[in-house]
Amino acid sequence: MVKKSTPPLPLLDANLLLLFELLYDTRSVTRAAEHLGLAQPTVSIWLAKLRQQLNDPLFVRTPSGMLPTPEADALIGTVRQAIDSLRFLAQRESRFDPATSERRFRICMTDASHITLLPQLLAHMQSVAPNVRLGAERIDDRIAQRLESGEADLAVGLIPELGAGFYQQSLFNQDWVCLVNPNHPRITDALGEAAYQQEKHVTIVSGTGHHLLDASLERHHLDRRVALELPGFLGLTAIISTTDLLVTLPRQIGETLAKLGGLRVFSCPIPIPGFTVKQHWHSRYHNDPGNRWLRGLCASLFMRDRSESV
Repeated sequence: MVKKSTPPLPLLDANLLLLFELLYDTRSVTRAAEHLGLAQPTVSIWLAKLRQQLNDPLFVRTPSGMLPTPEADALIGTVRQAIDSLRFLAQRESRFDPATSERRFRICMTDASHITLLPQLLAHMQSVAPNVRLGAERIDDRIAQRLESGEADLAVGLIPELGAGFYQQSLFNQDWVCLVNPNHPRITDALGEAAYQQEKHVTIVSGTGHHLLDASLERHHLDRRVALELPGFLGLTAIISTTDLLVTLPRQIGETLAKLGGLRVFSCPIPIPGFTVKQHWHSRYHNDPGNRWLRGLCASLFMRDRSESV
């Protein structure tokens, strides 16, 4: 047995509701027309539509003006509530005030960004949004779902797997550098390909950048003498500054660590492809005021070449 579908309810035009309220308040078609900026015949046509849709005369012409029927008296409260709701929707300004907001934002980033980007972002955020809470989280295989659901607001890094449905904005380009102990006995004025292959290395075994480095070495049939594998950058400056080991890193984290640890920086002698660090967000939150503010803040702090795409 096929169940009959319920016919849709007739929808009242917002202008008809406004006419209802004006006629109720003014008791005059002429004055209602003036308020609406319309010709009186047009208002009369609207009133006919209103009467038809509500199946009641609603307003009756008398020597005292257009007086409401009992049905109009019963409906005026509902009509005013509907108009107030429509005005709220029309006039509502979707805004975000960083100075007063207590919102919690979650940004997915690499541990390299914890060192290079997060301190600057946090310092600026504390000055302009003192009550906003910031959470730094890992980039993992659930990054797409987390951005789509709102579990994370933004992701910053090299994340090529994010495709349709995601916006991205380029922040800065990265090439590769090598860090060594400033007192390294064999690497003094330059670092060539031969020395790169002869020296022992520390390798960071996390992140998409690591895969770019390994793929480039394999493509050029080059081997590194890896003495130490690390999951991240914790302790790296202490290791390089107290050994003869060499490490290859993206420029931003490399130069930051070199400055912190007093290390020497050399251009990488191996032609490793560079990459672009981008911020990514889901299209569901493209117009969210808080998300827009956060993206704008990251762009103002870190972006060098302006571009945005989806």
